[in-house]
Amino acid sequence: MDGFHVTIRTSASPLSGTYGRVWISLIGTLCESPPVRVEHILLPGSACTVVIEPEEEVGIVVLLRLRLDTQPGFPDLDWHCHDVQVRRSSEDPEVEVFPCHKWIRTADGYIELRNEKACLKKEETLDILISHRERDLQHKQQFMRWGTFVEGGPHCADMTSVTALGPNLSYIRQRPVNNVHYIKSFIERRTSWSSLQELETFFLFNGRENTTAKYVQAHWKEDAFFGYQCINGCNPLCIRQIHNLPPNLSVTSEMVRPFLPEDSSLGQEMERGRVYLLDYEILDQLPANTINDKQSYLAAPLCLLHYSQQGELKPIAIQLQQAPGPQNPVFLPSDSAPDWLLAKMWVRNSDFQVHQLLSHFLRTHLFGEVCCTATLRQLPEIHPLHQLLMPHLRSTLQINIQARFTLLATKGVFDKSIGCGLEAIPLLLARGTQRLRYSSMCVPDDVKIRGLDALPICYYAQDALRVWDALHRFVAGWIRLYYCNDEDVQHDCELQNWIWEIFTEGFLGLSHIGAPQSFQTAAELCKFVTMVIFSCSALHSAVNFSQLDFNIWIPNSPAAMSRPPSQTKGSVSEEDIFSFLPEVNSSCHVLSILSLLSQPAIDFVPLCHYNEWYFSSGAIAKLVEEVRRELKTLAKDIADRNSQLELPYPYLSPDRIENSVTI
Repeated sequence: MDGFHVTIRTSASPLSGTYGRVWISLIGTLCESPPVRVEHILLPGSACTVVIEPEEEVGIVVLLRLRLDTQPGFPDLDWHCHDVQVRRSSEDPEVEVFPCHKWIRTADGYIELRNEKACLKKEETLDILISHRERDLQHKQQFMRWGTFVEGGPHCADMTSVTALGPNLSYIRQRPVNNVHYIKSFIERRTSWSSLQELETFFLFNGRENTTAKYVQAHWKEDAFFGYQCINGCNPLCIRQIHNLPPNLSVTSEMVRPFLPEDSSLGQEMERGRVYLLDYEILDQLPANTINDKQSYLAAPLCLLHYSQQGELKPIAIQLQQAPGPQNPVFLPSDSAPDWLLAKMWVRNSDFQVHQLLSHFLRTHLFGEVCCTATLRQLPEIHPLHQLLMPHLRSTLQINIQARFTLLATKGVFDKSIGCGLEAIPLLLARGTQRLRYSSMCVPDDVKIRGLDALPICYYAQDALRVWDALHRFVAGWIRLYYCNDEDVQHDCELQNWIWEIFTEGFLGLSHIGAPQSFQTAAELCKFVTMVIFSCSALHSAVNFSQLDFNIWIPNSPAAMSRPPSQTKGSVSEEDIFSFLPEVNSSCHVLSILSLLSQPAIDFVPLCHYNEWYFSSGAIAKLVEEVRRELKTLAKDIADRNSQLELPYPYLSPDRIENSVTI
């Protein structure tokens, strides 16, 4: 026997190499070989082979142990190891591959690699591999601990900087050039917008090349477009069908009769499923922010909408505060044009707060971070669900840490420019968590409960259902590869620890949310995993990438309001409308951030396209190919449909959905 032939491969990226040297030892079923120093230079894309001749028989090699050392006089650079390949002799055709695909640092000490086959814990037959699996989790649990961002909200990773994540959980995104030259020019101007003409001039410089934004600017006053945004804009998660009026909404059938079919009534229209509601009760009594040393204001409106026989969804009544009374009138389309327009602007302002902090940050970012942290802590890297989920979750840690210490911190955009400031954020996130329901996170349940399946013009619901179905079939196929029956699911202790940690740390142990605390069937598991992937990919794309389109025309979605809600009708003129808008500098601060958030990265990975090695072979590769084919067909169908629409709706096409949460 001429010894084990061990080939160490460095990844091909130009920065993958290191001046350091590697120590390697083989861990077999009988013993461990002494460490051997590899003298080869670890250049990017290089492969070097060493022969290891153990003094004793090691048996079957099941683990490799690597350590990176610095060379005196040379910089201490991290090394990105692709994999290590082992043959028992130079003549042996069998090659055992030990994947790495990660950065290794000198500070890491020894790290262990195992073979490439994903498996459940019950399938481990060797004590040495069971021990390695447990050590992997113990190490991750020491490194990745739970912290609290706001009391009453989902817990988060206890990290104070991106640096603490290390190189394998942080990354540099390649972003397109973000031209905000004409926005930043206004950042220092602490005055109100003086006129409609001034806003139009600003828009010409910043939104003239944005087709959707131009449509918004041209149609924002129209009731039909207001309703359209509620179901197909950047926040389609709030509207719901109702069959009875809320008791605190002071609307009578007589009030809204002129806006309904002549031969019908409000009660009959509700019975027919044609009446919808936006209710921003969650904002009630929240403290409004102080912006530019001036008090801003929040409302908590209720907005009644009707789906007409002409196929349009229009608002028919708006009450700006929750408590009915003489100083809280119900505004109607028949009121003066300034009154009705201002009432709609208040609804859009409230929607902005809920969209940013709940539909976007809570539902995609924070929930994604919960699942990522639990996955790192409870599912070892060899677990099949770890491998399936991490491409969709990994980015949430870095993004959310950055958001907590910039956008959501003192002197960040919420502090300086948005109606819900630092005092309101923790209250709103806690309320949002209490009101969250698992059913609302699962598309088929959500669109049925909210009655969106009965709205032919709700393209979000139609497209979300098709994306969900494609993902569900993909996930089901993956799960069938590893779980033969429901008993396999029930007996996977790592999986059960994972879902319990998500329930306790993410859903805070609140049983009324309806989230699973354990999995009893493969179907339950499949639904939950589909929901996680959808939330961090398709849902995030839907609520994130269209933000600038719908917000760059500032009156359509003001981030703050500078005057309190009207308490009487007829108190505002057309000229007064612009005095309610946020001041110029705060408006432009918000738009500069939205411009950044709305730009997909140059190196973005589309939905179900994967860079990870384990997606590229065998039965898994076939699953990936099938779901990509299905999503490609769906993208074409959506493109064909959208080409027939005058109204804007571009963001649930699979070829535009990012695989994971991004900024």
